[in-house]
Amino acid sequence: MAKLRLILGISFIMLMIMSCTSQTNTESADTIKVDTSQIQADTVAVIEEEVIPELEQRMIDQGLVNIQTIDSTIMVELKYSTTDNFVHTDVYGDLTRAYMQQKPAEMLAKASKFLQSQYPNYRLLVYDGARPLTVQHKFWALLDTIPPAKRADFVANPAEGSIHNFGSAVDLTVYDLDTQKPLDMGTKYDYFGDLAYPSLEDQMLREGKLTKQQIANRLVLRNAMQKAGYMRIESEWWHFNAISRARAKELYKIVE
Repeated sequence: MAKLRLILGISFIMLMIMSCTSQTNTESADTIKVDTSQIQADTVAVIEEEVIPELEQRMIDQGLVNIQTIDSTIMVELKYSTTDNFVHTDVYGDLTRAYMQQKPAEMLAKASKFLQSQYPNYRLLVYDGARPLTVQHKFWALLDTIPPAKRADFVANPAEGSIHNFGSAVDLTVYDLDTQKPLDMGTKYDYFGDLAYPSLEDQMLREGKLTKQQIANRLVLRNAMQKAGYMRIESEWWHFNAISRARAKELYKIVE
C-alpha cells in the first residue's frame, strides 16, 4: 500500500510538471515570436556592418567622411567602381560611396546649396572623391604601356601623390532632375584632349568644337564650386581642388 501511494504521488507530481511545462511552452512561444523579431533586426544590423567594403572601412578609419552624410542631396556615381572610365577597369570594387576630408566635404555641401539656390532641379553628381594611394598605384600600373614621363598626363605619379590622395579633390558634374541625366559638358568624364580644357573653351567655341550651351553648362558647375572656395584646373572641366597640393600635405596625411 505504501508503494502504491508512492507511485500515485509520483504520478501526480509528473502530471503537475507536465502541465506547468505545457503552460510555460505556450508562454515561451509568444515570447519567442517577439524575441525573434528583435533577433532578426539585430542580425540585419550586423549584416549591414559586415558588408562595408574594406576600402571604405579604411577611409572611415582614417577620419574621412561620407559626403552624403554632410549633404544627402549630393548624388554619387563612382566611375572607378565601374568599367566606364579611361582605364576601362573597376579599381574600387565594392566601394560605392564618396569620401573626403571633413572641410572639403563641407565646402562641397556649400557648392551644392548654392547650385540649388540658382537651379532648384539641378544636383551635384560626384564621380570621384578621396582616392587611396593603393588605387593610385593601380592606375599607374594599368598605364604600363605608356612611358612613365607621359603617364603623368593621365594620372598623378603615386610617388608624388594626387590631391585626391589627400581627400581634398573631387571630380563631378551637374545632374538635371527634369531630364534625369547629366548636363552636356561637351565631353565625357575623363576625356583627355583639348575639348576638356577650361583654358581652351573660347578657342573650341570659335572652332565649332564646343557649343555655347556646353560652355554655359560648365559655367554652372564652375560657378557653384568656386563660390564654395574650390579651385578649377586648366585641363579637366570636372576636377576641382579644395586646397593646393602643398597645403593638403601640410594639413592631411595621405589616404592609404
